[in-house]
Amino acid sequence: MQDIDQAIRSAECLLPGVPAPPGETDPRWQAIIDISEHIESTPEPVWQLVIRWSGQADDDLRAALATCLLEHILEHHFEVYFPQLEKLVAEDNGLAETFAICSKFGRSAEPLNAARFDSLKAGARVRASSQQCLGPN
Repeated sequence: MQDIDQAIRSAECLLPGVPAPPGETDPRWQAIIDISEHIESTPEPVWQLVIRWSGQADDDLRAALATCLLEHILEHHFEVYFPQLEKLVAEDNGLAETFAICSKFGRSAEPLNAARFDSLKAGARVRASSQQCLGPN
């Protein structure tokens, strides 16, 4: 297994990239999956990667960031990263769109956390859909 810095360097060589053709393995997704192996032990660099790429991501890459990284950061480190996420989602449309894809697991599924998660997700969905109607600025 690569260390976190190697995994991030490998992924960033591929990003933003383009989605693989249907039926083919997407090397971007595979690189992001490799990074996900470090979420429990080294979440901060993973968090920074999600923040860095969410704003520049296409829908496919945003889905990879959401389902392979962000929702699992919140699964294991909700108390540390959710307050930061709440602030950033209000400022960053790309991150709002990325978070809107996430599901709840682990710590984020606990009742009090789940209520906060659901509330922010509802707002993120509204923000993301209003941006799509407005188009790029």
